[in-house]
Amino acid sequence: MRTPVVLITGALTGIGRATALAFARDGARVVVSGRREVEGKALEAELRGLGAEAEFIKADVRHD
Repeated sequence: MRTPVVLITGALTGIGRATALAFARDGARVVVSGRREVEGKALEAELRGLGAEAEFIKADVRHD
């Protein structure tokens, strides 16, 4: 069986963060993105601490 891969934008706070943590706990590979490098790397480490494969990508997906 394949491991699902999820990409979550706006993952550093609120619903995005909760979603990332939930997918990590369920065994998914998680790619999170957000605008703040320090917080993103911290979340990546937290997800890996749960046993998930995780990666942070700094990105701003807002539309001005």
